[in-house]
Amino acid sequence: MPGLNGKWSSLIFVVWTVSCAFIFCEYLIYYPAIFQCAWPEMDRAPSGESRDREPVPILRALILSDTHLLGAIRGHWFDKLRREWQMERAFQTAMWLLRPEVVFILGDIFDEGKWSSTKNWDDDVRRFHKMFRHPRDTELIVLVGNHDVGFHSEMNWYKLQRFEKVFNVTSARMVTRKGVNFLLVNSVALHGDGCPICQTVESELLRLSQDLNCSLQQSMQAAPMAEDCSDARWLPFSRPVILQVGQQGCRGQRRELAHLRVPHYPLYRVSDATCTGQDATPPEHRHLLFKEQYDVLSQEASRKLLWWFQPRLILSGHTHSACEFLHANKYPEISVPSFSWRNRNNPSFILGSFSSASYMLSKCFLPEESTVITIYCSAGAAVLLLLLLLHLHTVRCTLQLAGCLLAKHKTV
Repeated sequence: MPGLNGKWSSLIFVVWTVSCAFIFCEYLIYYPAIFQCAWPEMDRAPSGESRDREPVPILRALILSDTHLLGAIRGHWFDKLRREWQMERAFQTAMWLLRPEVVFILGDIFDEGKWSSTKNWDDDVRRFHKMFRHPRDTELIVLVGNHDVGFHSEMNWYKLQRFEKVFNVTSARMVTRKGVNFLLVNSVALHGDGCPICQTVESELLRLSQDLNCSLQQSMQAAPMAEDCSDARWLPFSRPVILQVGQQGCRGQRRELAHLRVPHYPLYRVSDATCTGQDATPPEHRHLLFKEQYDVLSQEASRKLLWWFQPRLILSGHTHSACEFLHANKYPEISVPSFSWRNRNNPSFILGSFSSASYMLSKCFLPEESTVITIYCSAGAAVLLLLLLLHLHTVRCTLQLAGCLLAKHKTV
């Protein structure tokens, strides 16, 4: 009986250890990591105004990038299961704990969108909507990246419209929430070679730039309105935040400005040499020179966007690593790292508090994949050690029993 009880105790310990490791690594580990994150606080009082005025509305936005959902061509089933489960649990935990008003995903939603057949595309879209489901009071805004529609030479109207139809986006769009203007840019189309898609995007960007300039003139009552502002769409004037996504190559601050821009590609910079931090490009790769229109936007396209919109902030994806870069000594750009373990060991996302006059950002790190692997290995080692000890105990008991039987036989 003691031996039987010992075996049952060992079995219970094995099951308990494996179950605890699985539940913690696959569900619970995301809660302590994201629970440490908090929305950056901003002063809601109107600057220089009477205290009787309404408090300044604050928009809470969660920004992530480069999810790269694996497809049917290059995606091994276990790799897909592992990476997609990690992103789903991380996103759902963030939704439950942080309750953002809007979520921006800065492109490269899919890994094989540029190759996908209709059937594979529909399957990828279904999985995306399952993973990134969200409450009705949270708005999800998705940008297009090079892996979604292909590089400039691979992109066509069919791929682009297929993406835009599913996610209700266009290649150049201004989204205004609580007085904050977000400029969404398909930077894959900013090639500057006169292609039909590029011409359409540039024309729309010029129109949006004119709308903002006319809105500025309208807000300045003493300034006469320009004649070409008669058909302009009025926007609450705040310098935009630019959001953009870019092409994938092979590799908490505050501003008192008001324009934001979101592209996929980063704007032109020579390299990541000035980027620092635990989620920046590895030191051995930071001095590699970027290729225009592949790793970053061209110098010409970057100058145009800065001149047309004079953004207060630029948020971009594409490089899978973090970077803070200041263009022309006055236009800050934040590169948002990948959200997937497939692209980096320590994924993260950005929490932003925005008003029409200022913004503040903070970064939220997800659990590291190496930590999860270490926990599983430790649990496995504990189970193997217990099984080994149990085996040695059984062998010793068997030898003792054999010895007793042999001694009894000799006595007889």
